[in-house]
This record gives sequence, C-alpha cells and structure tokens, in this order.
Amino acid sequence: MQGRAFVGFPLLVHRDGTAVEPAQSFLWDVLTTNGRAQSPLTWAKYGRDIYDYFAFLDANELDWQTVPSRGMPSVVDWYRDWSKGEIGLDSVTINARLRLIARFYRWAQQMGFIKQLPFRYQVVRVARTPGFLAHVDASANLVEVPSAMLSQKSAPIKFLTMEQVLVCLGVLSNITHRMMFELMVRCGLRQIECRTFPVKYLFDPARRRDLVQGQMIRLPLSNKDMKLKYDKPRAIDVPYDLMEDLWWYAARHRKSRQRAAGAGATSTSLFLTQNGTPYGDTALTDIFVALEKRVGFRVRPHMLRHTYGTYTLWKLRKVGFDGEPLLYVRDRMGHSSVSTTSIYLHLINQLGAQLVLLWEDEIDALFGIEG
Repeated sequence: MQGRAFVGFPLLVHRDGTAVEPAQSFLWDVLTTNGRAQSPLTWAKYGRDIYDYFAFLDANELDWQTVPSRGMPSVVDWYRDWSKGEIGLDSVTINARLRLIARFYRWAQQMGFIKQLPFRYQVVRVARTPGFLAHVDASANLVEVPSAMLSQKSAPIKFLTMEQVLVCLGVLSNITHRMMFELMVRCGLRQIECRTFPVKYLFDPARRRDLVQGQMIRLPLSNKDMKLKYDKPRAIDVPYDLMEDLWWYAARHRKSRQRAAGAGATSTSLFLTQNGTPYGDTALTDIFVALEKRVGFRVRPHMLRHTYGTYTLWKLRKVGFDGEPLLYVRDRMGHSSVSTTSIYLHLINQLGAQLVLLWEDEIDALFGIEG
C-alpha cells in the first residue's frame, strides 16, 4: 500500500473474493495511522472482531446501515444478543467487540457513509481512575458508552495452586507439552511467546563457568527473534535446571520432530508439532483443554502466566528480595504499568498461609529466586 508492506494485515473478503466494505477501509484507515496499533497481533484481533460482526450481518441478511425505529433493537443489539445467547461469549469479550463496532460506526459517520448512529450513548459511573477511558468526567468518574454495552463485573484472575501445577506436570506425558507448560509457568511467558520461542536462545549451562546450579539465568527476549506483545523487548529469568531440560529437549526430541518436516524445512521455533511445523494460534489452548479433561480442573495458557506472577511475587516478598518485588515481576512479565502487576498482591492473599507453607519446597524448586 503506497509502497509500504503490511505483512500480516487482515484482509476481509466475501466468498466471491470481493472486499468486505467499508469494514476493510476502516481497518486500513484506523490501524495504519494509529501509532499504538502497529502490532500484527492487534491487527489480527481487530480483523477477527470486525469480520465477526459483518459475517453475522451477512448470515442474517441485515444491513449495517439500518437505523432502528424508536424503541426497537438495532442490528448492533441483535449482534450482542446473538453473541451472548447463542454463542455464549462472556460480557468482557462482547463489550470489547462492541467498542470496536462503535468505533467503526463513528468512523463511518465521519466519512459520510451514514448520517445517524444506530445506537445512543449513555453515561455510566466507573471505578477506574480518570483518564483511563475516553470521555471521562474526572470529577465524578463518569464515562459515555454505547447503549448496547452489557454491564460487567471484574472477572477474578484465575491461577493454578501449587498442588494443581504438580498434578498437571504429573500427567503431561508428552515431553513437548510438558516443556511448554514449564516454560510458561516458570518464566511467565504468554502462549504466543512460548510458541515462537527461538531454539537459538538455548545453551548448555554446564559449559558456562560463570553459572552455577540453582541460579536464575537472565535471558533477553527480542521481537526480532520471536513474537512479543507490542513488539516490546524484555528479559526473563530462566531457572538453571529448566535451561538444562530445554537444552536436552532441543538436542533430542526437537531434532526428531524437525526431521519429520522433510529435507529443506527450517523453523526457528523451539517447539514443533509431530509433523515438524510450528504450533498454530490455538494449539496451546487445545492442548490445555485436553489436559483439563484429564485433571478435572480448568487449565488455560494465561493461567500459567498468572501462576508465575503470583508465586514469584510471594517468593520475593518472603526472602527479602534486594529490590522492589513488584518492579521485578513487572519487568519479567513485560507489563507496561506496575498497576497491572499489583493484581498479584491480591492473589497472594488468596493462597492461604498454611497451604503455601505446605508446598514451600516445591515453590522454591519452581520459582526459587535468591534474595
């Protein structure tokens, strides 16, 4: 586009191959000019969400430009009710999509595609700090939201107890799945970071004279080598024994999987499928859904990251870490603000002192950090 390449940019097309307009133009206009939305991950989410809305309209022969009669539901209301009632999406997911749809309609109005929005705005009170959302009245924490939005309560952050972590490790017989589980729960990686984690980052720690068993190994992550949220580089701490296991895994199991892809096939990712190809976008979720059926409790990739944040913060506070524990966890997890990291302070209180002390040796083994 205008001499610039946009690798990974979503293209919305009908079955006949024509572009879904004006949704496609909206994506071009909004995403390519927004300096804060330059990540292909953001592009993909915008593309999926806006396409889902237009696919719903197309399947039900609805016109996105239709303005409802007074007191009647709009096409946006119908989409909301379908998402909630038929598909069973949670309110947080639905509202995130509705915010994007509202943004699309405001754009369409500015561009002259429509004269009137198919929904109204209403004022609600929020608990967040002023400036966090657009249109906030700082004196009263009021915000304007589309009338189609659902009311929602803050969903509790879910993580695994130490006993659940050990149960999962005990039933993960697939060595690849086990190594991915350990990398996420012990280093706080997001699932996309785990899937694209490069094999070149690994080494045999026993050959490094500056390293000793039991220490944490600082490992810089670069968006040039793997996919990182917002392309934001950071450094993680890898336990010595985990680096040993990953190095052994790469030398033994990964090579056999890579051969399955055939001569000439190359991949920089550490973890490969049985066919020798990198794991797809939903692969880890599917793996943990299968694990969930075996262990009898909920297991999702993001829960491993929350588990890392919770237990690492607990451990640092317990040993008298020489520094600020919250800042350490923030930097290891790649949070933009320490306020995001502070949620783990609340989760620590949920652990229960007796339960934590019962598993103290296991916590030390998995999340052990010197003070």
